[in-house]
Amino acid sequence: MDYHKLGDRIREERKKLNLSQTKLSEKIGVSDTYLGAIERGEKSLTLDTLEKITKVFGVSIDYLLSDSIESTDQNIIDQFRRIIYGQSSARKQMAIDILKTLFNHLNKEEN
Repeated sequence: MDYHKLGDRIREERKKLNLSQTKLSEKIGVSDTYLGAIERGEKSLTLDTLEKITKVFGVSIDYLLSDSIESTDQNIIDQFRRIIYGQSSARKQMAIDILKTLFNHLNKEEN
């Protein structure tokens, strides 16, 4: 487990929500000093604390851990699912069309 990468992801998500360390620490029931150490990768965290963080952020545990664990095809597919979740069918189709175009271009460059 790469705690530095996990801490970076937590900090990134916290900032997206415009939450201070103090505000997030209050919401999850830990000290802001401890949260700071987690974000710097200096401390590990319990599954309970990780679950509380994901609820505040509205993300899954695997999303927070995605940089900290080995990427597999299933992890990548799950990331795509999170990105398109809640989007209209038209936007989902647009994303598929963009990916097809991108991969066609990349395949042409390889040949």
